[in-house]
Amino acid sequence: MIKFIECPRDAMQGWPQQIPTEEKISYLNSLLEVGFDTLDFGSFVSAKAIPQMADTAAVLKGIHPSPKTKLLAIVANVRGAEDAVSHEAVNFLGFPFSISETFQLRNTNKTIAESMEEVQTMQELCVKNSKQLVIYISMGFGNPYGDPYDTDIVLHWANAFAELNIPIISLADTVGVAKPESISKLFSHLIPAYPEIEFGAHFHSTPTAWEEKIAAAYDNGCRRFDSALRGIGGCPMAQDDLVGNIATENMAAFCIKRGIPLPFSMEKLFEVGALADQVFRH
Repeated sequence: MIKFIECPRDAMQGWPQQIPTEEKISYLNSLLEVGFDTLDFGSFVSAKAIPQMADTAAVLKGIHPSPKTKLLAIVANVRGAEDAVSHEAVNFLGFPFSISETFQLRNTNKTIAESMEEVQTMQELCVKNSKQLVIYISMGFGNPYGDPYDTDIVLHWANAFAELNIPIISLADTVGVAKPESISKLFSHLIPAYPEIEFGAHFHSTPTAWEEKIAAAYDNGCRRFDSALRGIGGCPMAQDDLVGNIATENMAAFCIKRGIPLPFSMEKLFEVGALADQVFRH
């Protein structure tokens, strides 16, 4: 069974028009009825950096907890993590750890070394507060900034996180550069090497390249996939309008094509997809 991690936060954070809090709450509550494994619903980050997420705490108050769907909040530093762990309803904290020095400074205003110190503190906070930390290895398949990249660098950092007992690591294709060869190489190595860690894939893609990325990850053992209805979103710090999230309906179509059981009905998905069209109207 594939785990669907639905990412409305990723869709909302870069949306040009402010989405009213009540509309976010209504949309998220509808998503919670579908049957996704996890909902990446919001983020405890600087309101100045990501204004669309300034109301995350207020949104959380209006969400109806679901027995089958867990909640994940993105954080960019220890202060955000402290905010997130104070909310009982939040199950997971997600932290974007870029292996591109340029992008890590741009995204979290910290160097890689400083970010690693933050990760250690966040992990301690999560353990103490019965949460789980999800590390997103951002720029996990390459970067456009000229920073050093090869798969050995990814393996080095995955090992460092394993030593901290991080339970979930998701490889993030932040700017849509992943190729099936690098995807296959990383997952085929990491998944058998660290059986205690759940590895996931957070792909950004042009509309034509999504399937080969999903197939390469799935065929090499990945069963945790991030996606967003209609493929909306991407990283607002990366600035490429063509590169959005993998569309959840495409992920579902991939499962149907492969004969993989879906954890929800397509009817439910279509219903909430119509809601997405209203929330993300131009």
